[in-house]
Amino acid sequence: MRTLNFGQPMGAIMQVAYIVPDITAAMKHYMPRLNCGPWFVIEHFPLLDAQYRGQPTELDITLAIGFSGSMSFELIQQNNWETPSVYTEVQQKRGWGFHHFAVSCADFDADVAKYQAQGHDMALYGVAGVGARAAYMDTSDVLPGMIELIEMTDQTEAFFTMMQAASQNWDGSDPIRVLQPPAA
Repeated sequence: MRTLNFGQPMGAIMQVAYIVPDITAAMKHYMPRLNCGPWFVIEHFPLLDAQYRGQPTELDITLAIGFSGSMSFELIQQNNWETPSVYTEVQQKRGWGFHHFAVSCADFDADVAKYQAQGHDMALYGVAGVGARAAYMDTSDVLPGMIELIEMTDQTEAFFTMMQAASQNWDGSDPIRVLQPPAA
């Protein structure tokens, strides 16, 4: 199994994600407790062709991603709570906190098919601004949350590698770094 440039094996859990009501406050709480940082924030994350449970959606989220070692942590704040989503449905069932594990995919279509064959519906689909596909498979009937499948393209790997490299020997300066979304 190939090890990705940011230290996780291809096909393994690469990220743990949490839904939060206030991303700025959450970063400040998570940073010292998870030895995680710096945080990279993308406001109004562009998710193209977004589909929630098979229907088009106008999801508006802000993401914060930070590393502790080779593990990525993601905080997600939905900016339009009136729009039904994978985030609002979990928050309404369980409240704030853990949402999903993310797994890197060398063969995105095969991995989606594998989870569907196990009886897990695709709860969210979209294409990130770097051109990589992502799908949330609803594994909440057998796991504590969903599984996000992330297509690991060269651009996706470079993005995560950049954030992981910034966390190595990080001295605590510039703890929150706002990124511009990639051009669609």
